[in-house]
Amino acid sequence: MGSLTATAVKAASEPGRYGDGDGLFLLIGKRGGKSWIVRVQKDGRRRDIGLGSAKKVSLKLARERAAEVRSQIEVGIDPVAERQKAAGIPTFSEAARLVHAENAPSWKNPKHARQWITTLEAYAFPAFGNRSVASVDAAAVRDALVAIWLEKPETARRLRQRINTVIDWAVAKGYRDSGLALPVIDKALPKQRAQPKHHKALPYSELPEFMGKLREGESMGRLALEAVILTAARSGEVRLAEWSEIDLDAATWAIPAERMKAGREHVVPLSPEAVALFERVKAHRRGDSDLVFPGQRRGKPLSDMTLTKVMRDMGRDEVPHGFRSTFRDWVAEQTHWPAELAEAALAHVVGDKTVAAYQRGSMLEKRRELMAAWAAYCEGASGGNVVRLAT
Repeated sequence: MGSLTATAVKAASEPGRYGDGDGLFLLIGKRGGKSWIVRVQKDGRRRDIGLGSAKKVSLKLARERAAEVRSQIEVGIDPVAERQKAAGIPTFSEAARLVHAENAPSWKNPKHARQWITTLEAYAFPAFGNRSVASVDAAAVRDALVAIWLEKPETARRLRQRINTVIDWAVAKGYRDSGLALPVIDKALPKQRAQPKHHKALPYSELPEFMGKLREGESMGRLALEAVILTAARSGEVRLAEWSEIDLDAATWAIPAERMKAGREHVVPLSPEAVALFERVKAHRRGDSDLVFPGQRRGKPLSDMTLTKVMRDMGRDEVPHGFRSTFRDWVAEQTHWPAELAEAALAHVVGDKTVAAYQRGSMLEKRRELMAAWAAYCEGASGGNVVRLAT
């Protein structure tokens, strides 16, 4: 027999928790609202499960529901998950796949699209993928993150962001009332001591000698790496370049918006050395592929590892992407060209008006002068680092 009576439940008004026995409690909030919960414990974990408002659920019905919940818990059934499933609320894994499907078309990089879902499949789904997206709490997320937080810090940070994206989506869909308490989760995780690693770059003082050695052989990988250096473009932009984008007569390379990190077209002015390079590449063109730097597999571009292998074969431990830093350091330390012009040459977003200005008209020509000076420096030409003050 419980401790409460129907009359006592009706009369109670003081905020607090009133026990009936066997884990059943009447809760009275600060504003007078009354509700039922049952406290259960399984495998060392304690949970409070709501049974409804006391206005609609009588004491007798609350006892019956509490008994049913205890029975379900005992045989391994999660009554909350079953209730949410009946209400049409997806599991976390189902929600994650929906979020992935909705967002994948907007991601320019197919590799990123694959990694986004595979990270969740590897580290989140085994931990709480079968749980309702409405019941995934800070404790569950923290436990999933801590397993790789120190061993794989970058992966863990990405996992944290992707889990949070799914939870925010669930809030927006009305599947849950609130998002994750990220500050609470972060405080409960051990401190990561590893600092972010920057792309290792070749010192610009060593670049002329490096270019000479690079040209001692001629392979598609070496040609592509030379293009990376002379254009200061990202290695991915070079590897995916197509002949339809390149106008050798006008000495320009128009990289389409969908391949640019900033999401807008970037016109690269080609120095005479860069034009000569693309003429050399053109002599290697075979078949009807539009790829400038095709890989060994038909219709596929060079892999990023091909460019890295060229570096390793030359006894260097820097990375291809680092040549953008080499270029930027050279501009800052060896020339008087404005920083904004260098940033525009790298397609960095300095400010919409600034970048737009450097993309058109005479400003494009100023970038052409900059890239010609850079190419001259790469060639080891005397005076290659003596550049006039741009106005």
